Amino acid sequence: MTATTGTGTFGLSSEARNLHWLLGNLVEEVPGVHSVAVVSSDGLLLLSSDPDRNKEGAPGPRTRGPRGSSADLATIVSGIGSLTVGAARLMEGGGVKQTMVAMEEGSVFVMSISDGSLLGVHAAPDCDMSVVAYHMALFVGRAGHVLTPELRSELRKSLENAQ
Repeated sequence: MTATTGTGTFGLSSEARNLHWLLGNLVEEVPGVHSVAVVSSDGLLLLSSDPDRNKEGAPGPRTRGPRGSSADLATIVSGIGSLTVGAARLMEGGGVKQTMVAMEEGSVFVMSISDGSLLGVHAAPDCDMSVVAYHMALFVGRAGHVLTPELRSELRKSLENAQ
């Protein structure tokens, strides 16, 4: 399978390649998903389904993210994450697990990853929300334990090199 996420996978660790593969599967296998981004706890884009960011230039799945940009989705995901964490503290609600915003023309889902990073998905308005949430939970379960500081640094550097 050709990598369709963030950057090319050549030269990356097996953990980084695995995360690219998992993200690609999320976009390709879940009906209605337009774009996906993994954002670090400090708001930096780590991984993206945006084919325009593919270092090797391989065509990726057709995505229609916010303004077509993974950076825009990362900003939205980071903002929603920060807002909901603040609301949870204020309401003494504990940790935020998932946030969903349903709009007339689409949906945005944000799910926490164990290290404080966030998984964000932009999907079609008619997507099956439970299917999207289920596949996001699978991604988080598989990716959360490998998203170490070293791997986050590697992913950030691979995105910087792609620009």
